[in-house]
Amino acid sequence: MANERLRASISASGATIQSVAAQVGVDPKTVERWITTDRTPHRSHRWKAATFLGVDEIYLWPSVARQAETVSASELVTYYPHRGVVPVDLWSSLIDNAVNHVEVLVYAGLFLFDGHPELADQLSRKARAGAQVRVLLGDPTSEVIRQRGEEEGIGADLAARSRMTRRYLEPAMTTPGVEVRLHETILYNSLYRFDDDVLVNPHVLGAPAGQNPVLHFRYIPGGRSFRHYMKSFDYAWERGTPA
Repeated sequence: MANERLRASISASGATIQSVAAQVGVDPKTVERWITTDRTPHRSHRWKAATFLGVDEIYLWPSVARQAETVSASELVTYYPHRGVVPVDLWSSLIDNAVNHVEVLVYAGLFLFDGHPELADQLSRKARAGAQVRVLLGDPTSEVIRQRGEEEGIGADLAARSRMTRRYLEPAMTTPGVEVRLHETILYNSLYRFDDDVLVNPHVLGAPAGQNPVLHFRYIPGGRSFRHYMKSFDYAWERGTPA
């Protein structure tokens, strides 16, 4: 039985068997066998192919659903009942060790800069060394900031905190590779990505972010959780405006 989903996805994306093979790092005949015999590739090959085609690997190979669920669950490193109990050393270690990506999606995230006074300089150094640094702050003039401030019981202070974070970031904003944007997105989570680790801080109605849980995920090839949250970052980033 042929894998018509894979065949259709290749066609719909404008790719070819040869381009998929090149992206994954296999012979084109191998990709042909994936299609004609519905052979299930190795996990790393599945993930690379699915990412290249812009679809979920479970859609292409439904038989691996249980395995993918297990891998996704394994991405969860730990759970913290509120942000205040996330070890300071963990934040410092993640920041210090990030080489390729530092990506932050918040309304203000002022605690991060208050707790790491040299963070702007660190971000500049990382960008100059080749890292991609992207920070999304809530637009202090937006309706979503006003509403969230009311829900947290701090009113206009949330907008002030967003402005303060931007002020902290100013020394880094002239460094190529450091990008800061403002957003008007309703956030369901604040995200803090450092290479293959992401800390997810869910927003609970009526409670400040610092009082809400934090989930620590670490990317595993074939897992869904890390990539799922980072898709939401990209969604907000595309709709942001330069600070």
